[in-house]
Amino acid sequence: MGQEEQIEEREVLDSIFPDEIIDIDEKSYRITINPDVPQQDGEDVESPTLLLTITYPPSYPDEPPILDLSLPPNAPKPPHLDISTDRGPLLSSLTGTIEENLGMAMIFTLVTVLRENIESLILERVTSIQAAKDRIAEEAEAQENAKFHGERVTRESFLRWREGFRCEMEATEEERVRRETAEIKGRGPKKEDKLTGRELWEKGLVGKVEEDEEAGVEDGLEGLKVA
Repeated sequence: MGQEEQIEEREVLDSIFPDEIIDIDEKSYRITINPDVPQQDGEDVESPTLLLTITYPPSYPDEPPILDLSLPPNAPKPPHLDISTDRGPLLSSLTGTIEENLGMAMIFTLVTVLRENIESLILERVTSIQAAKDRIAEEAEAQENAKFHGERVTRESFLRWREGFRCEMEATEEERVRRETAEIKGRGPKKEDKLTGRELWEKGLVGKVEEDEEAGVEDGLEGLKVA
């Protein structure tokens, strides 16, 4: 019963995957899977190639098929996919589908679900990388805009500015007082300027000085006479 269903399913798969399926032996074959990948930075990216190897156990489909996932020989590592670490989780993601389809031909369904899971995994990683790039670009743009808009004023920022301004003004005033005090001490007591003879003559004070001197002499003489 199981062998007849296996042969029938194998013939159907030949018509569905004419270029993707290759026989390994009577119980095993390999199907090539090429998942679609999203564009990256606006450019198309080549789809990775993976190989799903299926082996029928004697009582398949009443028991699960034996599956393995690999890359073609000498194939480069596909972007956003590491088959060495992703193989286990991807095959495990088929467990629920296998349990739901026990007793029925299920390989086409498994290939479809596996392709979708691979595409979802790649899309998640591409989206994460793009989100990180966008975040970096937004931060750089915000820093650039901050140069023109300045810091957003909040109550806390205003209080910090006011305190700094007061300290700056007090320091400026203290420096001014210190500088003026030093200048006053450096000059010493103010001396009365003495005019030269030419300056006295130009100011018309020469005759007045002589008269003052003569008056002083006369006053002195009169004082002597009185005595």
